[in-house]
Amino acid sequence: MNNKLFVAAIVLIAVVLGLANSLYIVNATERAVLLRFGEVVNADIPIGLHFKLPVVHTVRKFDGRLMTLEAPAERFLTVEKKPLDVDFYAKWRISNTSLFYTATSGDEARAQSLLAQRVKTGLRNQFGERTVHEVVSGERESLMVDLTKSLNEIAKNEFGIEVVDVRVKRIDLPAQVSQSVFDRMKSEREREAREHRATGRELAEKIRAASDREKTILEATAYRDAEQIRGEGDAKASAIYAAAYKQDPEFYAFVRSMNAYRASFSNRSDVLVLDPKSDFFKYLNNQRGSR
Repeated sequence: MNNKLFVAAIVLIAVVLGLANSLYIVNATERAVLLRFGEVVNADIPIGLHFKLPVVHTVRKFDGRLMTLEAPAERFLTVEKKPLDVDFYAKWRISNTSLFYTATSGDEARAQSLLAQRVKTGLRNQFGERTVHEVVSGERESLMVDLTKSLNEIAKNEFGIEVVDVRVKRIDLPAQVSQSVFDRMKSEREREAREHRATGRELAEKIRAASDREKTILEATAYRDAEQIRGEGDAKASAIYAAAYKQDPEFYAFVRSMNAYRASFSNRSDVLVLDPKSDFFKYLNNQRGSR
C-alpha cells in the first residue's frame, strides 16, 4: 500500500512538473519566439497561455515596449570641417521578433550597441552635408526626420527593430574651439562697441557745433536788435531834447546847470576848483544867468 502511494506521488509530481514545463504565458508587454532545438518555429506568439513540449521547445521572451537608447556625446564634422560634440538619443522597439533574435541573439544590450553604431553613422553623414548654422537651427528638424526615416529602414531590415524617433539633445563646440569662438565673439562685440562710441562722439560733436552756431546767431541777432532799439531810443530822446530846447533854450540851459550842480555837490567832501567867473556859476551869480 505504501509502495502504491509512493509511486502515485511520484507520478503526480512528474505530471505537475511536466505541465509546468509545458505551459508558458506571454504578457502584453512582451514579445516571444518559440524555438525547437534552437531553430525558430514560431516567431509571432500571441499574448496569453500556450503549450510547448518540454526539452524540445524553448521560449525566448523580449521586452516589447518602447525603449530608449542613451548614447554618450560623439564628435562629428560639418561640411566646413568644424567639429561638434553631439549628445543624442533614440526611441525604438522590436518589430520583427525572429529577425531580432537572429541578429542579436535576443541580447538587448547588443541590440543597443548595434543601433548606436547605425545612429552615429547616420549622424556623421547628415552633419557632413550641412553647415554649423544648418545643423544648429536652420535644418535641424529636417535632419532628424531624414535620419529617423533612413535609420528605420536599415534597422528593420538588419535587426528587426523599428526606430520611432531620433533626437539631438545638445550640440556643443569642443572646449578649445569654444574658447576661440568666444574670443572672436568678444573681439567683434568690442569692435562694434568702438564703432558705436565713435558714431556717438561724431553725432555729439555735430550737435555741439550746431548748438554753438545757433547760440552765436542768436546772440548776434539779439545784439543787433538791441543796438537798433537802443539807437532808435537815443534818436527819439535826442529829438525830444531838441524839441524841448527849441521851445525855451534859456530854461533848458538852467535845468542842465541845476543838474550839473546836483551832480557836482552831491557829497559834502567833494571839492571843485573853478574860476568863479566861469560859465558854470552863471546861474549862481545871477538868477537870470547874465553877468
